Parts: sequence; C-alpha cells; structure tokens
Amino acid sequence: MAGPRRRRSPAATGEALTGDLAAEQPPTDGGGRQWLDARRRRIEAALDAALPAESHWPPTIHRAVRYSLFAGGKRIRPLLVLGAGEAVGGTDDALLPLACAVEMIHTYSLIHDDLPAMDNDDLRRGKPTSHKVFGEAIAILAGDALLTHAFHLLVDVERGAPDERLSRRLRAAAVLSTAAGTSGLIGGQVADLEAEGRHDVTLADLERLHRAKTGALLGACVVGGGVLGGAGEDDLARLARFGDAIGLAFQVVDDILDATEGAAQLGKTAGKDAAAGKATYVRLLGLDGARQTAARLLDDAQAAIAPLGERGALLRGLAGLIVDRRA
Repeated sequence: MAGPRRRRSPAATGEALTGDLAAEQPPTDGGGRQWLDARRRRIEAALDAALPAESHWPPTIHRAVRYSLFAGGKRIRPLLVLGAGEAVGGTDDALLPLACAVEMIHTYSLIHDDLPAMDNDDLRRGKPTSHKVFGEAIAILAGDALLTHAFHLLVDVERGAPDERLSRRLRAAAVLSTAAGTSGLIGGQVADLEAEGRHDVTLADLERLHRAKTGALLGACVVGGGVLGGAGEDDLARLARFGDAIGLAFQVVDDILDATEGAAQLGKTAGKDAAAGKATYVRLLGLDGARQTAARLLDDAQAAIAPLGERGALLRGLAGLIVDRRA
C-alpha cells in the first residue's frame, strides 16, 4: 500500500512474517515465513479432515463446499486465532477447531455475498464464484452447510472431556455466533445493502457498518483464540482492543485496494464498490485519508497488545500483513 507514512519496524509492517527466516518457532520480531507456512499447512490439513470427502453423499454439495473453501484464501482469520491463542499459552489441538470454524464462516459469507441477489459477482480468489459453477441453489446450500458445520466443530467435544475444555469451547462458540449474527456479520451486510446508492452515509455510519460486517468476525478470531488458550481477563481485554482495531483496519484497506488495484491482483472484480454506489472510506476520506486511518488503526492495534511483550510478536506481524497487503 502506497502513501506517505513513517517507517515502522519489520514487526509492525509484517516484513518479518514475509522474510525468509529459518526458525520454525516464531522469534521475537514477529515470526518468519517458515513459521507462517507451517501454520497454514496445519490449518489446511485440519480443514480437509473436518469435511466429508467429495464422494460422500450427496456428492454435489460436498464438491461445492470444498470448491470454495480450498479456492486459495490467505487464511488470515485462522492465523489470528492461532496467534492470539498461542500468545496466552494455547496449543494447536485446543485452537484448531475455532481456526477451522472461522474460515468456514468466512467462506460461507463470501459464497452468499457473491450471489446475484447480493453483490452479484462472477469472480472470487481468481476463480468463478460458486453460483457460476454450481448454480444459485447449490451455492446457497453450500454456504448453509459451512455455517452449520462450523458450529458442529466447536461443540463436538469428546465424551469425558474436562469441564474446563467444554466451558472454553462453549464460550468460544458464543463469541463466534454473536460475531456472525445480526449484531455482527449479518447485520453489517444488511446495512451495507441498504447503504447502496445513498449519499447521506456518514463516517460514523460507515464505521458501525464495517465493525459489524467485517470487524466482528476478525475480532472474534482474536478473542475466541484467547478464550481457548486460557487467557485471563486482562489479556482478553487487550486482545479485544486489538481485534476491534485490526478488524476495522482490514476493511479500510479493502476499500483502498478496491479503488487502486485490478482484478488480477485482487482475485475478484475490481471497482465494484464505486460502481454500486457504496459508501467507502475512500469515497468519504479520499485515498490519503483512508491510508492515514489504516495506519492509525494499526498503531492502535499494536498499542493494545504491547503489554503482551514477546508473546504478542505473531499478532504484531499479522497486523502488519493485514494493513500492508496488496490483495
């Protein structure tokens, strides 16, 4: 992302996560490429194991589910779950059910968002959207299946599991369901639809819309990861502030990219927000103002987890990647 702003450290900009560092374990500068790639591989394997095979009855729905879920996403949301959970002492076994669940909910929301009745898009992650391949009816059901399976994963605790594990899973499920419901993702999508073509949308309106539509799920990744990792209330409050800031920053950057990048870079149709008459940070603040807002939100996120010290290194690096990404 271009634009004048002060130079940050590698941990703040995400360079440490994209640099070719050799260590498998994340060093104090925010991690390295091998660490990030290792976590992505674990996420991919866990997602694959969590879903029925394509041949499982009825095969059409399972082909559709897998088509969208494995279409090449960056896995930012599950990585945030792992980063937050590991910062407070959580293990992969405890965190991966939520990491998979949030990616399933995110993918369901994309499938439905692309439908003709919503954003009517033909391209997602550089591939034809689900309804273009499988038809609208199967695309709707594929989204429904992913949403349902996400919560099955969270509450499917083995018989005889310790009460503490069950309690954490249920609490994480409550965090996620709130973020995905009418006060979060769905409510934000409603507000987004109703704001199309309007010119009276204020900056406060836009912030409320995007804190719900985009920010709530990203925040739930961080808080839910903290819950499953056994965070105390002070750390949970820090993670919540981090999630609030980085969740909104993600959408601000999305608005910037939609206005400045092409379809080949984004993997989806570019310029759709302007064509649909949507209120965006770029429309309300201009490119420079939107970039300044993203930089301020990144600073807020970093400040929120500063008391975590070295434990927050991965989250700091992920925040930089979110704000400095090109797609």
